[in-house]
Amino acid sequence: PSQPFPPASVSPYPPRALLLAPSPLPSRLQAGRKEVFKGGGSSSPPAPLPSRRHKLYREELNLTSPAAALPLRPEASWLQFQLGISRDGLYPRSSPTVTRLLRDMRELPTISADYSQDEKALLGACDCSQIVKPSGVHLKLVLRFQDFGKAMFKPMRQKREEETPEDFFYFVDFQRHNAEIAAFHLDRILDFRRVPPTVGRLINVTKEILEVTKNEILQSVFFVSPASNVCFFAKCPYMCKTEYAVCGSPHLLEGSLSAFLPSLNLAPRLSIPNPWIRSYSFDGKEEWEVNPHYCNTVREIYPYSNSNRLLNIVDMAIFDFLIGNMDRHHYEMFTKFGDDGFLLHLDNARGFGRHSHDEISILAPLSQCCIIKRSTLLRLQLLAEPEYLLSDVMRESLLQDPLAPVLTEPHLVALDRRLQLILAAVGKCIDTFGEATVVANDSREPQSPAEHRAKLAT
Repeated sequence: PSQPFPPASVSPYPPRALLLAPSPLPSRLQAGRKEVFKGGGSSSPPAPLPSRRHKLYREELNLTSPAAALPLRPEASWLQFQLGISRDGLYPRSSPTVTRLLRDMRELPTISADYSQDEKALLGACDCSQIVKPSGVHLKLVLRFQDFGKAMFKPMRQKREEETPEDFFYFVDFQRHNAEIAAFHLDRILDFRRVPPTVGRLINVTKEILEVTKNEILQSVFFVSPASNVCFFAKCPYMCKTEYAVCGSPHLLEGSLSAFLPSLNLAPRLSIPNPWIRSYSFDGKEEWEVNPHYCNTVREIYPYSNSNRLLNIVDMAIFDFLIGNMDRHHYEMFTKFGDDGFLLHLDNARGFGRHSHDEISILAPLSQCCIIKRSTLLRLQLLAEPEYLLSDVMRESLLQDPLAPVLTEPHLVALDRRLQLILAAVGKCIDTFGEATVVANDSREPQSPAEHRAKLAT
Protein backbone atom coordinates (compact mmCIF):
# COMPACT_ATOMS: atom_id res chain seq x y z
CA PRO A 1 0.00 0.00 0.00
CA SER A 2 2.91 2.36 0.56
CA GLN A 3 4.45 1.86 -2.89
CA PRO A 4 4.69 5.11 -4.90
CA PHE A 5 2.94 5.83 -8.17
CA PRO A 6 4.59 5.54 -11.59
CA PRO A 7 5.04 8.82 -13.48
CA ALA A 8 2.36 10.28 -15.72
CA SER A 9 3.12 10.26 -19.45
CA VAL A 10 2.53 13.29 -21.66
CA SER A 11 3.42 14.23 -25.22
CA PRO A 12 6.64 16.27 -25.47
CA TYR A 13 6.98 19.58 -27.29
CA PRO A 14 10.19 21.37 -28.35
CA PRO A 15 11.39 23.86 -25.70
CA ARG A 16 11.37 27.62 -26.28
CA ALA A 17 13.41 30.37 -24.63
CA LEU A 18 11.93 32.06 -21.58
CA LEU A 19 11.32 35.79 -21.95
CA LEU A 20 9.98 37.53 -18.84
CA ALA A 21 11.13 41.07 -19.62
CA PRO A 22 8.53 43.35 -21.25
CA SER A 23 9.00 43.57 -25.01
CA PRO A 24 7.39 45.51 -27.86
CA LEU A 25 4.10 44.16 -29.08
CA PRO A 26 4.54 41.70 -31.98
CA SER A 27 3.80 43.26 -35.35
CA ARG A 28 0.76 41.06 -35.93
CA LEU A 29 -0.69 42.02 -32.56
CA GLN A 30 -0.01 45.68 -33.36
CA ALA A 31 -1.86 45.28 -36.64
CA GLY A 32 -4.74 43.59 -34.88
CA ARG A 33 -4.93 46.43 -32.38
CA LYS A 34 -5.04 49.06 -35.13
CA GLU A 35 -7.88 47.24 -36.88
CA VAL A 36 -9.89 46.74 -33.70
CA PHE A 37 -9.45 50.30 -32.41
CA LYS A 38 -9.03 52.23 -35.66
CA GLY A 39 -12.05 54.33 -34.72
CA GLY A 40 -9.94 55.91 -31.97
CA GLY A 41 -12.65 55.76 -29.33
CA SER A 42 -11.97 53.84 -26.11
CA SER A 43 -15.63 52.81 -25.95
CA SER A 44 -15.19 50.34 -28.79
CA PRO A 45 -15.18 46.80 -27.34
CA PRO A 46 -11.99 44.79 -27.89
CA ALA A 47 -12.23 41.95 -30.39
CA PRO A 48 -10.24 38.71 -30.46
CA LEU A 49 -7.45 38.32 -32.97
CA PRO A 50 -8.76 36.52 -36.07
CA SER A 51 -7.49 32.98 -36.35
CA ARG A 52 -6.07 33.61 -39.84
CA ARG A 53 -3.96 36.52 -38.62
CA HIS A 54 -2.63 34.50 -35.72
CA LYS A 55 -1.66 31.62 -38.03
CA LEU A 56 0.35 34.04 -40.14
CA TYR A 57 2.01 35.35 -37.00
CA ARG A 58 2.94 31.83 -35.93
CA GLU A 59 4.36 31.04 -39.38
CA GLU A 60 6.40 34.25 -39.31
CA LEU A 61 8.06 33.15 -36.06
CA ASN A 62 8.48 29.56 -37.28
CA LEU A 63 6.24 28.18 -34.54
CA THR A 64 4.90 25.32 -36.65
CA SER A 65 8.06 23.21 -36.74
CA PRO A 66 7.54 19.53 -35.86
CA ALA A 67 8.14 18.41 -32.27
CA ALA A 68 11.29 16.47 -31.52
CA ALA A 69 11.22 13.46 -29.22
CA LEU A 70 12.64 14.13 -25.77
CA PRO A 71 14.07 11.54 -23.37
CA LEU A 72 12.60 11.00 -19.93
CA ARG A 73 15.12 11.92 -17.25
CA PRO A 74 14.61 9.84 -14.08
CA GLU A 75 15.88 12.70 -11.91
CA ALA A 76 13.29 15.18 -13.22
CA SER A 77 11.54 16.93 -10.33
CA TRP A 78 8.06 16.29 -11.78
CA LEU A 79 8.70 12.56 -11.90
CA GLN A 80 10.34 12.41 -8.47
CA PHE A 81 7.43 14.30 -6.92
CA GLN A 82 4.88 11.83 -8.28
CA LEU A 83 7.01 8.86 -7.24
CA GLY A 84 7.20 10.26 -3.71
CA ILE A 85 3.43 10.18 -3.06
CA SER A 86 2.64 7.76 -0.23
CA ARG A 87 -0.19 7.01 2.18
CA ASP A 88 1.26 9.66 4.53
CA GLY A 89 0.88 12.57 2.10
CA LEU A 90 1.80 14.01 -1.27
CA TYR A 91 5.43 14.41 -0.21
CA PRO A 92 7.64 13.61 2.80
CA ARG A 93 8.08 16.12 5.63
CA SER A 94 11.59 16.99 4.50
CA SER A 95 11.58 16.82 0.71
CA PRO A 96 14.35 18.30 -1.47
CA THR A 97 12.25 17.19 -4.44
CA VAL A 98 9.55 19.74 -3.59
CA THR A 99 12.18 22.48 -3.38
CA ARG A 100 13.47 21.55 -6.85
CA LEU A 101 9.93 21.29 -8.22
CA LEU A 102 9.00 24.77 -6.99
CA ARG A 103 12.20 26.14 -8.54
CA ASP A 104 11.49 24.45 -11.88
CA MET A 105 7.92 25.72 -12.03
CA ARG A 106 9.03 29.31 -11.49
CA GLU A 107 12.09 29.23 -13.79
CA LEU A 108 11.74 26.75 -16.66
CA PRO A 109 10.38 27.98 -20.01
CA THR A 110 6.92 26.87 -21.07
CA ILE A 111 6.76 24.70 -24.17
CA SER A 112 2.98 24.38 -24.47
CA ALA A 113 -0.22 25.98 -23.17
CA ASP A 114 -3.83 24.79 -23.31
CA TYR A 115 -7.15 24.95 -21.52
CA SER A 116 -7.68 22.48 -18.69
CA GLN A 117 -9.91 19.45 -19.29
CA ASP A 118 -12.82 20.86 -17.30
CA GLU A 119 -12.60 24.14 -19.22
CA LYS A 120 -12.70 22.18 -22.48
CA ALA A 121 -15.79 20.35 -21.24
CA LEU A 122 -17.49 23.74 -20.85
CA LEU A 123 -16.89 24.72 -24.48
CA GLY A 124 -20.11 26.22 -25.76
CA ALA A 125 -21.77 26.00 -22.34
CA CYS A 126 -21.08 29.54 -21.22
CA ASP A 127 -24.37 31.40 -21.19
CA CYS A 128 -23.77 35.02 -20.23
CA SER A 129 -27.40 35.46 -19.25
CA GLN A 130 -26.88 33.14 -16.30
CA ILE A 131 -26.16 34.57 -12.87
CA VAL A 132 -23.74 31.77 -12.05
CA LYS A 133 -21.44 31.42 -15.05
CA PRO A 134 -19.76 28.03 -15.42
CA SER A 135 -16.46 29.15 -16.95
CA GLY A 136 -15.57 32.81 -16.94
CA VAL A 137 -14.82 33.36 -13.27
CA HIS A 138 -12.24 30.58 -13.00
CA LEU A 139 -10.04 30.90 -16.08
CA LYS A 140 -7.12 28.49 -15.79
CA LEU A 141 -4.62 26.96 -18.18
CA VAL A 142 -2.36 23.93 -18.31
CA LEU A 143 1.27 24.90 -18.95
CA ARG A 144 3.81 22.27 -19.96
CA PHE A 145 7.54 22.29 -19.37
CA GLN A 146 10.55 20.16 -20.25
CA ASP A 147 10.94 16.71 -18.67
CA PHE A 148 7.20 16.08 -19.21
CA GLY A 149 6.26 18.51 -16.46
CA LYS A 150 2.96 20.35 -16.36
CA ALA A 151 1.27 22.73 -13.96
CA MET A 152 -2.10 24.42 -13.56
CA PHE A 153 -1.85 28.16 -14.12
CA LYS A 154 -4.37 30.47 -12.45
CA PRO A 155 -3.95 34.15 -13.35
CA MET A 156 -4.35 37.10 -11.02
CA ARG A 157 -8.00 38.17 -10.88
CA GLN A 158 -8.03 40.27 -7.73
CA LYS A 159 -5.49 42.51 -6.02
CA ARG A 160 -4.19 41.38 -2.64
CA GLU A 161 -5.68 44.29 -0.70
CA GLU A 162 -9.17 43.77 -2.16
CA GLU A 163 -11.67 41.87 -0.03
CA THR A 164 -14.52 39.83 -1.44
CA PRO A 165 -17.65 42.02 -1.25
CA GLU A 166 -19.87 40.91 1.61
CA ASP A 167 -22.86 40.57 -0.74
CA PHE A 168 -21.04 38.00 -2.91
CA PHE A 169 -22.16 34.38 -2.74
CA TYR A 170 -19.23 32.01 -2.29
CA PHE A 171 -20.01 30.27 -5.58
CA VAL A 172 -19.59 33.46 -7.64
CA ASP A 173 -16.49 34.68 -5.84
CA PHE A 174 -13.27 35.31 -7.76
CA GLN A 175 -10.55 32.72 -7.72
CA ARG A 176 -7.33 34.21 -6.34
CA HIS A 177 -3.90 33.07 -7.45
CA ASN A 178 -2.30 34.17 -4.17
CA ALA A 179 -4.81 32.04 -2.24
CA GLU A 180 -3.54 28.94 -4.04
CA ILE A 181 0.04 29.83 -3.10
CA ALA A 182 -0.78 30.63 0.53
CA ALA A 183 -2.88 27.46 0.89
CA PHE A 184 0.11 25.31 -0.09
CA HIS A 185 2.31 26.99 2.51
CA LEU A 186 -0.34 26.71 5.24
CA ASP A 187 -1.02 23.06 4.43
CA ARG A 188 2.71 22.31 4.75
CA ILE A 189 2.96 24.22 8.05
CA LEU A 190 0.02 22.23 9.44
CA ASP A 191 1.88 19.06 8.38
CA PHE A 192 -1.07 17.87 6.30
CA ARG A 193 0.90 17.78 3.01
CA ARG A 194 -2.31 17.39 1.00
CA VAL A 195 -2.02 20.44 -1.30
CA PRO A 196 0.12 19.96 -4.44
CA PRO A 197 3.26 22.13 -4.52
CA THR A 198 2.32 25.62 -5.70
CA VAL A 199 4.44 28.64 -6.56
CA GLY A 200 3.89 32.14 -7.90
CA ARG A 201 5.31 33.31 -11.20
CA LEU A 202 5.27 36.29 -13.54
CA ILE A 203 4.17 34.88 -16.90
CA ASN A 204 4.80 36.60 -20.21
CA VAL A 205 1.40 35.89 -21.75
CA THR A 206 2.67 36.57 -25.28
CA LYS A 207 5.86 34.49 -25.22
CA GLU A 208 4.79 31.79 -22.76
CA ILE A 209 1.12 31.25 -23.68
CA LEU A 210 0.14 32.75 -27.05
CA GLU A 211 3.28 31.73 -28.95
CA VAL A 212 3.39 28.16 -27.63
CA THR A 213 -0.27 27.15 -27.67
CA LYS A 214 -1.63 24.94 -30.43
CA ASN A 215 -5.24 25.41 -29.35
CA GLU A 216 -6.89 27.69 -31.90
CA ILE A 217 -9.68 28.61 -29.50
CA LEU A 218 -7.15 29.81 -26.97
CA GLN A 219 -5.29 31.68 -29.73
CA SER A 220 -8.50 33.43 -30.77
CA VAL A 221 -9.27 34.92 -27.33
CA PHE A 222 -6.12 37.05 -27.18
CA PHE A 223 -6.51 40.77 -27.88
CA VAL A 224 -4.82 44.07 -27.14
CA SER A 225 -6.60 46.42 -24.75
CA PRO A 226 -6.95 50.21 -25.21
CA ALA A 227 -4.04 50.52 -22.75
CA SER A 228 -1.86 48.42 -25.11
CA ASN A 229 -1.86 45.44 -22.74
CA VAL A 230 -2.10 41.89 -24.07
CA CYS A 231 -5.22 40.21 -22.67
CA PHE A 232 -7.11 36.94 -22.99
CA PHE A 233 -10.32 35.48 -21.59
CA ALA A 234 -12.26 32.27 -21.13
CA LYS A 235 -15.01 30.61 -23.19
CA CYS A 236 -17.39 33.54 -23.70
CA PRO A 237 -15.55 35.10 -26.63
CA TYR A 238 -18.12 37.68 -27.73
CA MET A 239 -20.18 38.71 -24.71
CA CYS A 240 -18.15 38.03 -21.57
CA LYS A 241 -14.62 38.93 -22.60
CA THR A 242 -14.63 42.48 -21.22
CA GLU A 243 -15.94 41.27 -17.88
CA TYR A 244 -13.57 38.33 -17.48
CA ALA A 245 -10.43 39.21 -19.42
CA VAL A 246 -7.05 39.08 -17.69
CA CYS A 247 -4.34 41.39 -18.97
CA GLY A 248 -0.59 41.61 -18.82
CA SER A 249 1.34 44.79 -18.17
CA PRO A 250 1.76 44.87 -21.11
CA HIS A 251 2.85 41.22 -21.32
CA LEU A 252 3.64 40.18 -17.74
CA LEU A 253 0.88 38.66 -15.61
CA GLU A 254 1.02 37.25 -12.09
CA GLY A 255 -0.28 33.76 -11.54
CA SER A 256 0.02 30.58 -9.50
CA LEU A 257 1.41 27.30 -10.81
CA SER A 258 0.30 24.07 -9.12
CA ALA A 259 2.02 20.78 -9.89
CA PHE A 260 -0.12 18.11 -11.52
CA LEU A 261 -0.82 14.81 -9.79
CA PRO A 262 -0.31 11.51 -11.66
CA SER A 263 -2.88 10.87 -14.39
CA LEU A 264 -6.06 9.08 -13.37
CA ASN A 265 -5.22 5.95 -15.31
CA LEU A 266 -2.00 5.59 -13.26
CA ALA A 267 -3.34 6.79 -9.91
CA PRO A 268 -7.16 6.49 -9.78
CA ARG A 269 -8.93 8.94 -7.51
CA LEU A 270 -12.43 9.18 -6.11
CA SER A 271 -14.35 12.46 -6.11
CA ILE A 272 -16.83 12.31 -3.23
CA PRO A 273 -19.48 14.86 -2.18
CA ASN A 274 -18.63 16.56 1.09
CA PRO A 275 -21.19 15.53 3.77
CA TRP A 276 -21.17 19.19 4.81
CA ILE A 277 -21.76 20.46 1.28
CA ARG A 278 -23.40 23.87 1.02
CA SER A 279 -26.47 24.83 -0.93
CA TYR A 280 -25.56 26.25 -4.34
CA SER A 281 -28.72 28.26 -4.76
CA PHE A 282 -29.82 31.66 -3.54
CA ASP A 283 -32.19 30.23 -0.96
CA GLY A 284 -32.63 27.05 1.05
CA LYS A 285 -30.33 25.31 3.50
CA GLU A 286 -28.71 21.90 3.77
CA GLU A 287 -29.61 19.57 6.64
CA TRP A 288 -26.37 20.18 8.54
CA GLU A 289 -27.17 23.90 8.67
CA VAL A 290 -30.43 23.36 10.56
CA ASN A 291 -29.80 20.11 12.46
CA PRO A 292 -27.15 20.40 15.23
CA HIS A 293 -27.16 16.58 15.56
CA TYR A 294 -26.44 16.02 11.87
CA CYS A 295 -23.13 14.28 12.64
CA ASN A 296 -24.99 11.42 14.31
CA THR A 297 -26.51 10.64 10.92
CA VAL A 298 -23.15 10.87 9.15
CA ARG A 299 -21.55 8.46 11.63
CA GLU A 300 -24.03 5.75 10.59
CA ILE A 301 -23.09 5.96 6.90
CA TYR A 302 -20.23 4.04 5.29
CA PRO A 303 -17.36 4.89 5.15
CA TYR A 304 -17.63 7.44 7.97
CA SER A 305 -18.67 4.68 10.35
CA ASN A 306 -15.66 2.42 9.74
CA SER A 307 -12.54 4.47 9.19
CA ASN A 308 -10.50 7.60 9.72
CA ARG A 309 -12.55 9.39 7.07
CA LEU A 310 -14.50 11.54 9.52
CA LEU A 311 -11.29 12.66 11.23
CA ASN A 312 -9.89 13.61 7.82
CA ILE A 313 -13.05 15.60 7.11
CA VAL A 314 -12.45 17.51 10.36
CA ASP A 315 -8.86 18.20 9.28
CA MET A 316 -10.17 19.56 5.99
CA ALA A 317 -12.73 21.75 7.77
CA ILE A 318 -10.01 23.21 10.02
CA PHE A 319 -7.87 23.98 6.99
CA ASP A 320 -10.80 25.57 5.14
CA PHE A 321 -11.78 27.65 8.17
CA LEU A 322 -8.27 29.05 8.45
CA ILE A 323 -8.26 30.16 4.81
CA GLY A 324 -11.95 31.12 4.75
CA ASN A 325 -12.92 28.68 1.98
CA MET A 326 -16.67 27.95 1.83
CA ASP A 327 -16.53 26.15 -1.54
CA ARG A 328 -15.48 22.60 -0.55
CA HIS A 329 -18.38 20.79 -2.22
CA HIS A 330 -16.34 17.65 -3.03
CA TYR A 331 -13.12 16.06 -1.88
CA GLU A 332 -10.77 13.67 -3.67
CA MET A 333 -8.68 10.75 -2.48
CA PHE A 334 -6.47 8.08 -4.02
CA THR A 335 -8.19 4.69 -4.24
CA LYS A 336 -4.80 2.98 -3.77
CA PHE A 337 -4.73 3.85 -0.05
CA GLY A 338 -8.23 2.59 0.83
CA ASP A 339 -10.72 4.05 3.26
CA ASP A 340 -8.14 5.67 5.50
CA GLY A 341 -6.18 7.46 2.79
CA PHE A 342 -5.68 11.20 3.13
CA LEU A 343 -8.04 13.68 1.47
CA LEU A 344 -6.59 15.93 -1.21
CA HIS A 345 -7.01 19.65 -0.50
CA LEU A 346 -7.40 20.86 -4.09
CA ASP A 347 -8.78 24.09 -5.58
CA ASN A 348 -8.17 26.58 -2.79
CA ALA A 349 -8.41 29.75 -4.89
CA ARG A 350 -11.57 30.94 -3.15
CA GLY A 351 -9.74 31.18 0.15
CA PHE A 352 -8.32 34.35 1.72
CA GLY A 353 -11.15 36.47 0.38
CA ARG A 354 -12.26 38.25 3.57
CA HIS A 355 -9.84 38.78 6.42
CA SER A 356 -12.42 40.79 8.38
CA HIS A 357 -14.91 37.92 8.66
CA ASP A 358 -14.60 34.46 10.25
CA GLU A 359 -17.14 32.03 8.78
CA ILE A 360 -17.82 29.82 11.81
CA SER A 361 -20.12 27.51 9.82
CA ILE A 362 -17.06 26.06 8.05
CA LEU A 363 -16.15 24.44 11.39
CA ALA A 364 -19.43 22.48 11.53
CA PRO A 365 -17.72 19.04 11.19
CA LEU A 366 -15.59 19.82 14.24
CA SER A 367 -18.27 21.45 16.37
CA GLN A 368 -20.99 18.89 15.52
CA CYS A 369 -18.87 15.71 15.67
CA CYS A 370 -16.56 16.86 18.48
CA ILE A 371 -13.59 14.78 17.33
CA ILE A 372 -10.08 15.75 16.25
CA LYS A 373 -6.81 13.93 15.65
CA ARG A 374 -4.29 14.25 18.46
CA SER A 375 -1.55 15.10 15.95
CA THR A 376 -3.66 17.92 14.48
CA LEU A 377 -4.49 19.32 17.92
CA LEU A 378 -0.85 19.25 19.03
CA ARG A 379 0.23 21.10 15.89
CA LEU A 380 -2.48 23.75 16.37
CA GLN A 381 -1.50 24.23 20.01
CA LEU A 382 2.13 24.65 18.99
CA LEU A 383 1.22 27.28 16.38
CA ALA A 384 -0.68 29.21 19.06
CA GLU A 385 2.49 29.59 21.17
CA PRO A 386 4.17 33.03 20.95
CA GLU A 387 7.45 31.45 19.80
CA TYR A 388 5.75 29.63 16.90
CA LEU A 389 2.84 31.93 16.12
CA LEU A 390 1.05 30.82 12.97
CA SER A 391 1.13 34.28 11.40
CA ASP A 392 4.89 34.55 11.95
CA VAL A 393 5.57 31.09 10.51
CA MET A 394 3.35 31.83 7.49
CA ARG A 395 4.98 35.21 6.91
CA GLU A 396 8.43 33.65 6.94
CA SER A 397 7.38 30.78 4.68
CA LEU A 398 5.67 33.02 2.12
CA LEU A 399 8.77 35.18 1.78
CA GLN A 400 10.28 32.30 -0.20
CA ASP A 401 7.76 32.82 -3.01
CA PRO A 402 8.74 35.00 -6.00
CA LEU A 403 5.50 37.01 -5.67
CA ALA A 404 6.03 37.92 -2.00
CA PRO A 405 4.28 39.43 -0.18
CA VAL A 406 1.64 36.83 -1.02
CA LEU A 407 -0.82 37.84 1.73
CA THR A 408 -1.52 41.22 3.26
CA GLU A 409 -0.90 41.67 6.97
CA PRO A 410 -4.63 41.60 7.91
CA HIS A 411 -4.90 38.08 6.41
CA LEU A 412 -1.93 36.90 8.48
CA VAL A 413 -3.44 38.37 11.65
CA ALA A 414 -6.75 36.64 10.81
CA LEU A 415 -4.95 33.26 10.87
CA ASP A 416 -4.04 33.74 14.54
CA ARG A 417 -7.57 34.84 15.40
CA ARG A 418 -9.13 31.86 13.64
CA LEU A 419 -6.70 29.46 15.26
CA GLN A 420 -7.90 30.61 18.67
CA LEU A 421 -11.50 30.01 17.58
CA ILE A 422 -10.61 26.45 16.57
CA LEU A 423 -8.94 25.75 19.90
CA ALA A 424 -11.95 27.24 21.71
CA ALA A 425 -14.29 24.90 19.78
CA VAL A 426 -12.12 21.91 20.74
CA GLY A 427 -12.07 23.07 24.37
CA LYS A 428 -15.85 23.30 24.42
CA CYS A 429 -16.12 19.75 23.08
CA ILE A 430 -13.68 18.46 25.70
CA ASP A 431 -15.64 20.17 28.47
CA THR A 432 -18.80 18.48 27.22
CA PHE A 433 -17.63 14.97 26.32
CA GLY A 434 -14.18 14.58 27.86
CA GLU A 435 -10.75 14.50 26.25
CA ALA A 436 -10.72 10.73 25.79
CA THR A 437 -13.79 10.95 23.57
CA VAL A 438 -12.87 14.06 21.62
CA VAL A 439 -9.14 13.62 20.95
CA ALA A 440 -8.47 10.58 18.77
CA ASN A 441 -5.09 8.87 18.98
CA ASP A 442 -3.94 8.64 15.37
CA SER A 443 -0.46 7.28 16.10
CA ARG A 444 -1.58 3.78 15.05
CA GLU A 445 -3.16 3.02 11.71
CA PRO A 446 -6.81 1.99 12.12
CA GLN A 447 -7.76 -1.45 10.85
CA SER A 448 -10.60 -1.35 8.32
CA PRO A 449 -12.49 -4.55 7.45
CA ALA A 450 -11.22 -6.13 4.24
CA GLU A 451 -14.67 -6.10 2.70
CA HIS A 452 -14.86 -2.31 3.01
CA ARG A 453 -11.51 -1.88 1.27
CA ALA A 454 -12.69 -4.14 -1.52
CA LYS A 455 -15.91 -2.19 -1.81
CA LEU A 456 -14.03 1.09 -2.17
CA ALA A 457 -11.65 -0.38 -4.78
CA THR A 458 -14.51 -1.51 -6.97
